[in-house]
This record gives sequence, C-alpha cells and structure tokens, in this order.
Amino acid sequence: MKQIEVTILGQSYILACPDGGEQSLLAAVATVDTEMGSIRDAGKVKARERIAVLAALNLAYQLAERPTAAPAPVSGVDIDAMVKRIDGALQDDGLLL
Repeated sequence: MKQIEVTILGQSYILACPDGGEQSLLAAVATVDTEMGSIRDAGKVKARERIAVLAALNLAYQLAERPTAAPAPVSGVDIDAMVKRIDGALQDDGLLL
C-alpha cells in the first residue's frame, strides 16, 4: 500500500492508496475538493467540518440519484450447468430452483 499526499480545501492529507489506484484516488480528491470549494465560496458556511459534511451529503445524494446500470448480459455461460452445480453443493439443504 502506497501513500499519497493530497490537498483538500488548502489542507494537506496523507492518504493510503492501493497499488494501481492512484488515478481513482486523485479523481476522488479532486471531486471532494471541488465540492467543498463550491460550498465555501457560496459564503454561507465557514466551518471546515460543516463544509465537509455538506459536501459528503451532496456527493452521496448525487450518487444515489444516478441511474443504476443494467447488468451486463451473460454470454457463453451455461446457466443450467451452474444451477446443477449449486444444487449439488446444497444437497440436503434444498434445491436452488
């Protein structure tokens, strides 16, 4: 696990980051920094903690409002064979279907 130093709303943080996750983490930091900056710049909230809570709520709401993606169609998979394998594993506990 690697550590990355980032800045959010003018404050430095050292964050742990899994190998290969640097770009995703930096994108998340940029999103949080932008959201917190927008709230601060609106001028109604001054406390960093309150700005962070409002930013978290805004981002969580945006995420909840995103349409959910339909599951990708399964191709090349024998569903009947999978059900039989699961039924075999369940044995006396009952059949899956």
